Amino acid sequence: MLGEVDVKLRSVRLDKYYGESTYMGYFDFDEDAKVYFYVIPKRNATLNGSWRWKDTMREFVRNTMKYLEEYYKRERSEAGFSADKRFFGWGVAQRREDRIKGALFVIGLWHNLFHLAPY
Repeated sequence: MLGEVDVKLRSVRLDKYYGESTYMGYFDFDEDAKVYFYVIPKRNATLNGSWRWKDTMREFVRNTMKYLEEYYKRERSEAGFSADKRFFGWGVAQRREDRIKGALFVIGLWHNLFHLAPY
């Protein structure tokens, strides 16, 4: 989906349920893409998988505290999603495609105007 809307990623933070090498394969990047992955590996995680997975695990072991600081930046977005769900509800009540897009746009705009975090 990200490729269809031409979104460029700088970093990806996945929660503990995605702490395996196979999930990194879902992200299709150019060879020169500088995308940083932050995951908490599962207990039985191995180094089998892509070089991107091996590099991520090496960074996790070498600089654990710095790695965790970056990983836990995802809490900001999770808190924002939670606030939006509480304020706007869990679904979009519109039926037509153009109105659904409009409603989602307004919800995102409202969130960015009134829930700005100083970072």
